[in-house]
Amino acid sequence: MAHMHSPEINYENATEINQQELLVPTKLISTAENFERKGHSWFAVSQLPSDLSVKVEDITFYVHKFPLLSRCGYLGQIDLRTSISKDGYELTLQNFPGGAETFETVLKFCYGFPVSLTAKNAAPLRCAAEFLDMTEEVEDGNLISKTEAFLTLVVFSSWKDSITVLNSCETLSPWAENLQITRKCCDSIARCSEIEQNWWKYDVSTLRIDHFMRIITSMMLKGLRPDFLGSCIMIYAEKWLIQTNGEIEGLKQYQNGKNELKWRIQQGRNQEMGFGHNHDPRTIIERLVSILPHEKEGISCKFLLWMLKMAMVYAVSPALVSELEKRVGMVMEDASVYDLLIPGYTGGEERNQVKSTEEKTVFNVDVVQRILEYYLMHEQQQTQSHGTSSISKLLDNYLAEIAGDPNLSVTKFQVIAESLPDSVRPCDDGLYRAIDIYLKAHPALSKHDRRRLCRAMDCQKLSIDACTHAAQNDRLPLRTVMQVLFAEQVKLRATMHKNPQATNNDDNLVQEGYKCSFPKEEIKMLKLEVKKIMVVIEDLQRDYTNLQQNCEKMIKKQNAISSGWILGWNKLKKSTLFQGKQLDSNENREGKEKEKRMNSILRLKRRQSIS
Repeated sequence: MAHMHSPEINYENATEINQQELLVPTKLISTAENFERKGHSWFAVSQLPSDLSVKVEDITFYVHKFPLLSRCGYLGQIDLRTSISKDGYELTLQNFPGGAETFETVLKFCYGFPVSLTAKNAAPLRCAAEFLDMTEEVEDGNLISKTEAFLTLVVFSSWKDSITVLNSCETLSPWAENLQITRKCCDSIARCSEIEQNWWKYDVSTLRIDHFMRIITSMMLKGLRPDFLGSCIMIYAEKWLIQTNGEIEGLKQYQNGKNELKWRIQQGRNQEMGFGHNHDPRTIIERLVSILPHEKEGISCKFLLWMLKMAMVYAVSPALVSELEKRVGMVMEDASVYDLLIPGYTGGEERNQVKSTEEKTVFNVDVVQRILEYYLMHEQQQTQSHGTSSISKLLDNYLAEIAGDPNLSVTKFQVIAESLPDSVRPCDDGLYRAIDIYLKAHPALSKHDRRRLCRAMDCQKLSIDACTHAAQNDRLPLRTVMQVLFAEQVKLRATMHKNPQATNNDDNLVQEGYKCSFPKEEIKMLKLEVKKIMVVIEDLQRDYTNLQQNCEKMIKKQNAISSGWILGWNKLKKSTLFQGKQLDSNENREGKEKEKRMNSILRLKRRQSIS
């Protein structure tokens, strides 16, 4: 085996020699037996020394110029004489499609070695052949025609091969685009999607986002079912964004009793995994939202809320977040409480960590409030409202979940609680439970805020069990407790009036949209409770009236005191008789006032024991 170096050249006559060597001989005068690699170099094993070195990326190929000139029109279009050295001609191919591995295959083809075309190397070889201008004009049966035929007859008729080719095109831009390889593969995959096979969806999810978008868009134009399109999008999102879901520990930590949400995103994870722009999570989210089916059955509410959480984590544009909120609002009745628990931490807050304590809530209540507003707007536009009854229960459960947050303000809680019309919520038991949890978690709440919070609740819509609990709840304002007692009295009177036989049977008592079932013994006890409650209420009213009258008398006496009283006071004060009467009257007055206070205390204790 001869060494692969060109003979020494006399550079005094370099111009004449180069012109002679660039002439293409009439027949093949050099062949290679094989190729072998040594370090970062490839050598054509031949009896003739190599006269051409081609550098692709960090690999140098020592070959013969004639096999390449006979197949590659590109070499005939450049002037090799400008890059001659003592070892022969030198050529560097910048941005060669497919890199050194593809160029090695091209060399074997040029030297006449058999080359196997596959779905993995067909696109790189087609682009490389275009780069080197390996057309039929240069040589019959050249590489362009062979790779083009393979793509047309084999690849584009199989969606599996088309997916493989698309994956191989990631590093072939812009060649694959200009040669229509990408478009033809996408059309082939979209055409085969009509079989709607599950493994087709998972294979398509391996593609880069721009190729995936092109396929979904083509499928939409073909009129495929929205639910099938939606399932493809969900599978794709789960594949490329699911690793983020594993980092969301805040919700679990909150449910385990921890006060703060810790939701961390591993910085630089995408770079470590080798993800480029087409696999960047923010880019994926933005592209997927733009191709979501508009039909209600196309995408589930759970998936939309999950995408909304991901969009907030990666701080995508506010317009895109708003679009997702509107989409969720259209199907909010299908949401669950857990889906609505959107963490208060977002990726954008890393750049703005200066926030007041009140704003550092565990969950993002503002987002849910906007979603609810979109939902109510959507319901008003519908001819028939079909989901408002389920929304009230969902909202009450949501309020109960967020009520334990110590940083949640009364205003935010109240806005959510009062957002639904009164006619939508048939029973306020769930709302009362949420309010009670909030009061328990905020013991330092002022009386004004307590009354303000309880105004969101309609005491007339509480069940008997809820009323019983509220009557003994010392966290509620006194005014609210009295409203509960009055509402319960009116409710029981109306129930007894509508159903006078209630004490003799076990019929269900139906009152304002909710049902309560009581045995006969409980009904009797309830009637006794009503009578006792009436006594307590009358005593409270009587005490209030007496206190008001006493206050009025005291005011009149103070106004009646004149300056003459003050002048004669010292003389009367010296009289023993007056002093004795004064002592008696003072003692009597103090005794009566003490007796009244004791009666008031006894009545209050009796009211608490009865309730």
